[in-house]
Amino acid sequence: MPLPTGGVGASSAPAVVALGGGHGLSASLSALRHLTDRLTAVVTVADDGGSSGRLRRELGGLPPGDLRMALSALCDDSEWGRTWRDVLQHRFSSEGSLHQHATGNLLIATLWELLGDEVAGLDWVGRLLGARGRVLPMAAVPLDIEADVLGLVPGAPDEVRAVRGQVAVASTAGRVAGVRLVPADPPVRPEVVEAIEQADWVVLGPGSWFTSVLPHLMVPGLARALTATSARTCVTLNLAVQPGETDGFSAEAHLEVLAAHAPDLVVDAVVADPVAVADVEALTRVTRSLGAQLLLRTVSVGDGSPRHDALRLAAAYRDVFASGG
Repeated sequence: MPLPTGGVGASSAPAVVALGGGHGLSASLSALRHLTDRLTAVVTVADDGGSSGRLRRELGGLPPGDLRMALSALCDDSEWGRTWRDVLQHRFSSEGSLHQHATGNLLIATLWELLGDEVAGLDWVGRLLGARGRVLPMAAVPLDIEADVLGLVPGAPDEVRAVRGQVAVASTAGRVAGVRLVPADPPVRPEVVEAIEQADWVVLGPGSWFTSVLPHLMVPGLARALTATSARTCVTLNLAVQPGETDGFSAEAHLEVLAAHAPDLVVDAVVADPVAVADVEALTRVTRSLGAQLLLRTVSVGDGSPRHDALRLAAAYRDVFASGG
């Protein structure tokens, strides 16, 4: 499926900053790389599970997993780039301590120890991959996500309990009412602020709403940069709700929660797939209340699974950028 022609061309490729983490950010990066190489991924650093969580606890540094996935999504589309992407994504299977560690996590952690600088280490991996863009951590220190959750106490559906940790929040059996970060005001790398200042567009989402998308807006230094920049902002809605995090959420509820957590953020465009919108009129109303334009586009793979198609999503972003939001 070739990318439709027209819209943003190579000579007018926009500078784009994409915010998120995990598979959601990989989806937006896989699409955006077709439109520009002036691309910066700003990645959440709150993961506390799996290989990343083990390295974070043992070495005390940033969790590398979401950063690794972002780098892999930006790899050069050549045998060299794809091979090194597969190396980064490879997981060991053993009876020992290496079981399920991702090779890329170990490589990134090694470069961090050798160079003493997280951004420099990520840049080196990007060079190895021939990455079409740059990957930066959301904060300079590892973060914890703490959520207020309803429905965890039998017989008391309105009682609020605090749940801490990205994995715990993402897998909670209750309903997330709100989230916060620990520490509340982490340092932000100057490279992140500079990228946002120089961006033409900021793309927020898709991804785990409470654990990958909203956390960017709760880092004070990052939030200030996002509200001060002249860049336009595009929000990409998810294709399906996520158990625990967004059970029962409508498409428009995602925008309402976003506005509640970041009332000063100006949203210019919202991309949504019709398959994930139960009430188009309600979503249109909420989108307009934010001062944004709604673009309903088929961006899923089309097999019934909640996965974004990179070329379809790229075409949607092309339309967003061409329209000016």
